[in-house]
Amino acid sequence: MQLGLVGLGKMGGNMRERIRRVGHTVVGYDRDPDLADVGSLTELVDKLDAPRVVWVMVPAGAATQSVVDELGGLLEPGDIVVDGGNSRWTDDEKHAEELAAKGIGFVDAGVSGGVWGLKNGYALMVGGQAEHVEKVQPVFDALKPAGDFGFVHAGAVGAGHFAKMVHNGIEYAMMQAYAEGWELLEKVHSVTDVREVFRSWQEGTVIRSWLLDLAVNALDEDEHLDKLKGYAEDSGEGRWTVEAAIDNAVPLPAITASLFARFASRQDDSPQMKMIAALRNQFGGHAVTTAADKA
Repeated sequence: MQLGLVGLGKMGGNMRERIRRVGHTVVGYDRDPDLADVGSLTELVDKLDAPRVVWVMVPAGAATQSVVDELGGLLEPGDIVVDGGNSRWTDDEKHAEELAAKGIGFVDAGVSGGVWGLKNGYALMVGGQAEHVEKVQPVFDALKPAGDFGFVHAGAVGAGHFAKMVHNGIEYAMMQAYAEGWELLEKVHSVTDVREVFRSWQEGTVIRSWLLDLAVNALDEDEHLDKLKGYAEDSGEGRWTVEAAIDNAVPLPAITASLFARFASRQDDSPQMKMIAALRNQFGGHAVTTAADKA
């Protein structure tokens, strides 16, 4: 099938390549002309045969709203917009309503896979009407990992991004647990090779995971994480998860504590946050603040 893809950054660019590898046509647009296949959204829409599917991979909030607004004026009844960024689920409901008034379908897709997605595939959590999801299914099949898992039609519009939000909240707590354990091991004198302790956990233990593998990668590159500053940003999803827990009276002590730990990292050079920063860089290519930047 044909797909328009808006936003060709770290994830969008790799997604374009993965979709093309299975034979689909992707017409990509990005503000950076060196990355784009076309010079404007108008040109992108013109190159697609109706009914069109346009996938948006831009930052949540104003940037996504701007693209959805422009597409709403360019697309026709029967076309579909997919928001694959990290939008808040309440924004999905708004966008779906705005586009439905013009006869345009809307699907929200939570996407996980980071910079490794091109090789390993992307986990996809999707929300929207079944008929709209079905039209995009060939693209979902191209993006997902091989095998039976990695894709779910989670429910109505907003369900995909809500599921991805909770996924990221769990991710916060898991990274925090690894980081706390790493700091404690580094602190005691009796443990002389913390990196190899982490490596020994990669097989046969109940805490083995891809995040643990990435932690070992990070320690292989910088054994004591001396090159990093203990500072970690938080994405909106961690905050939104805690807010949703409050709204629904669901206790989330571990996820909430992990979010607050990131706030603490902005006050002190936290050893735990060195590991969090290293993990975020390993799985998502997120920028890190190095020790040289402290000054």
